Amino acid sequence: MSGNDYLKFMTEQVVSYIDLPSEERKKRKEAQRKQNSLYTTRWFGMLPFTLKIMFQKENSR
Repeated sequence: MSGNDYLKFMTEQVVSYIDLPSEERKKRKEAQRKQNSLYTTRWFGMLPFTLKIMFQKENSR
């Protein structure tokens, strides 16, 4: 893929994302967060979840 083709592709992706309503963008972000958390739990068990909770508690102090 040449540089111009890649630039065209990325521009199309950005424009299509910007054209989405804000509610749809929020739904996509939330779905991606859920998918990422399921992936880490599936591959690494409860360890990432435990570390995440520990870091959140430390940051809230």
